[in-house]
Amino acid sequence: MTLSVALGLISLAIWIYLLRWRDGFWRADQWLPPSPSRSAGEPWPGVVAIVPARNEVGTIARCLQGLVDQDYPGALSIILVDDASDDGTGEAARIVLEAHAERRPGLVAEAPPLAEGWTGKLAAMEAGVRAAETFAPGAAFVWFTDADITHEPHTLGRLVAKTREGRDLVSLMVQLHCSSAWERVLIPAFVFFFQMLYPFPAINAAPSRVGGAAGGCVLLRRASLASIGGLAAIRGALIDDCSLAEAVRARGGRLWLGLADSSRSLRPYAELKEIWDMVARTAYAQLSYSPFLLIGTVIGLVLVFLTPPLLVLTVPFHKSLLAFGLGVAAWVLMAKAYLPTLRAYHGTRLRAFGLPAAATLYMAMTVSSALRHWRGVGGQWKARTYKAPGEGGGDIFASPRDKHLG
Repeated sequence: MTLSVALGLISLAIWIYLLRWRDGFWRADQWLPPSPSRSAGEPWPGVVAIVPARNEVGTIARCLQGLVDQDYPGALSIILVDDASDDGTGEAARIVLEAHAERRPGLVAEAPPLAEGWTGKLAAMEAGVRAAETFAPGAAFVWFTDADITHEPHTLGRLVAKTREGRDLVSLMVQLHCSSAWERVLIPAFVFFFQMLYPFPAINAAPSRVGGAAGGCVLLRRASLASIGGLAAIRGALIDDCSLAEAVRARGGRLWLGLADSSRSLRPYAELKEIWDMVARTAYAQLSYSPFLLIGTVIGLVLVFLTPPLLVLTVPFHKSLLAFGLGVAAWVLMAKAYLPTLRAYHGTRLRAFGLPAAATLYMAMTVSSALRHWRGVGGQWKARTYKAPGEGGGDIFASPRDKHLG
């Protein structure tokens, strides 16, 4: 057996396994019911929406307006946590919330100086949770949502309705911005890879077999949050959403994660660098900062995504029709798996065969994330630099610009 045939057999076997035994992750069929429902006389629980925001003046008004406009029949309060913004985010938020104060109680809270051991977003979320103790003490749920996301009016009702199935945490992978050329190449692939790592059907099983969530939209029972020891239990996590979901699952909580049809991101990624920095910020953290896992990941990406097209395109060199056929079969299965997610982003059938190109770029981003870590740069986001636990005596280091801002 030649090397090309062996590689083709391995790649094809992997894709057969992924399509048959990886919980149907590729079907992209986990969605909220189209409209909320409840039993007669069953009350709608109180909810407090917590929005951590740092320098989001361009999107914060639309984000908060989407929360104010929720047609949720229960009590809904809104807390915007201004995390040391220097672009007027807090003031813009006050204008929106004060204009609708009679309809939806709103509060702009200031995040405290960033304490050692906390990531900035989690610290801001914790500040919101603490503010809710007095601002919305009767709320049974907290709704964490990002400052660059907008929700259609019926979103919260649908989320709460899903919790009536006994779910403790309900989350949505919001529709990401997908208009520029780089977005069309990379964003659907990002969603596909996320589903591959965290199969939604496995998360949504009873009991949940995998802990996963999407941080842009998370509805969580306050009792479940208290049961894990609050956000302090995951205070140093860069991948805060999945860490939170895993903590809830570990305490016996049930999860649900699906794709969104009524929530979307307002943040565009017009340039490759913007997507690159987003991924490189946490990719190596996802691998637990392990060089061995990094090597395994690179080998896995090559075998799974790059080998099929290489076997097809290099047939004049390896001259094996069997290897060529195995490459074609694996590439076709790959495209079949990718197509449902691609359709959710209005992609065409032909573009499904471009997944290897996206995988190559994501592999490079992952290696870049490791290189940044080894150079001591860590994960950088909004003027903060994050490093692995134990480096330099702490989990998190603020950049010089950030030290006075908290």
